[in-house]
Amino acid sequence: MTGWGATYAHPDLARVIIEDHLAPHLIGRDAGAIESIWDLMYGLTRWYGRKGVAISALGGIDIALWDLRGKREGRPLWQILGGERGQAPAYASALFWKARPEELVEEALRLRERGFSRFKTRLGKNWDYDTSAVRRVSAAIAPWGRLLVDGSHRYDLETAVRFDDVLAEHDVFWFEEPFPPEEIDRYAALRPRLKTPLAAGENDFGLQGFRELMRAGAIDIVQADACRAGGITELRRIIAMAAEHQLKFAPHTWSDAIALVANAHLAASTPLGLTVEVDQTGNPFIEELLCEPLMIRDGQLLLGDRPGLGVEVDPAALARLTLPRGQTTPPGNYSDLIYQPEYAYEAPPYAG
Repeated sequence: MTGWGATYAHPDLARVIIEDHLAPHLIGRDAGAIESIWDLMYGLTRWYGRKGVAISALGGIDIALWDLRGKREGRPLWQILGGERGQAPAYASALFWKARPEELVEEALRLRERGFSRFKTRLGKNWDYDTSAVRRVSAAIAPWGRLLVDGSHRYDLETAVRFDDVLAEHDVFWFEEPFPPEEIDRYAALRPRLKTPLAAGENDFGLQGFRELMRAGAIDIVQADACRAGGITELRRIIAMAAEHQLKFAPHTWSDAIALVANAHLAASTPLGLTVEVDQTGNPFIEELLCEPLMIRDGQLLLGDRPGLGVEVDPAALARLTLPRGQTTPPGNYSDLIYQPEYAYEAPPYAG
């Protein structure tokens, strides 16, 4: 019996941590002792971990153990975790910078045909583009859809406040990461001045990272990601803390279908679960990795009642997408990971 997990971090570093450091400590242990295994892995990596690649790596193992538990019990994870319905609201994550805002409208309408009614766009290009994009896309989808806006860490405080007037006018679902994740004080200063819910957390790790965000009153929507923030075990703790602070939960996902499904089970397990992110940029780890494609219907990601995560990996796709041990990641631009300077792109300063 196999449990599947996923981690989203520097792949070469994650591989060393999982295969060379953690695996020798885990082989032979009871796979059902999930929380004690999590504590063991965290203790083993605390000296160089706590955040970043180490906690992401142990989170991937944790997801696999939860998948295995579900398969052993013959129950889907959303049910084991306390959910009542095998589905989670989903949004299409795409709509990157274009030459013209009209192209974003065309993309949203194409994604509607895949079953989506919520669409996230990346803004922070310049004031004229951003405001035009919000107005045009919102007008096109207003009868049946909602727009979500990712600020791409590109705003200053006063511009973010001014931009919120446009977002609120068009009933934008949330305003995500207008600032870099380190700027917690700036988030805390912005939140009470907004009419649009403020979302962040994809770049935070572990309960301690989210405790800092929540204590500061910095966000309305917690975007913890199981494959980055410490797995299902740690996200359950983060969700419990979010409940104490009366916040919503909307997990980030940008890596692969296993991570996406794990996050969807978590979103489906709690009344705090607002929506889950579905990469629609053509990522092969989303589109090709599974034996059966993800099912989106009427804005919902259907999880079904198969045990565990409820999905299986296509062996041929896995072989095609796997780097042999000892081979490092080839040069290229992999969205959040850029290898070699010729693949980097530095956006011009925000003009607003």
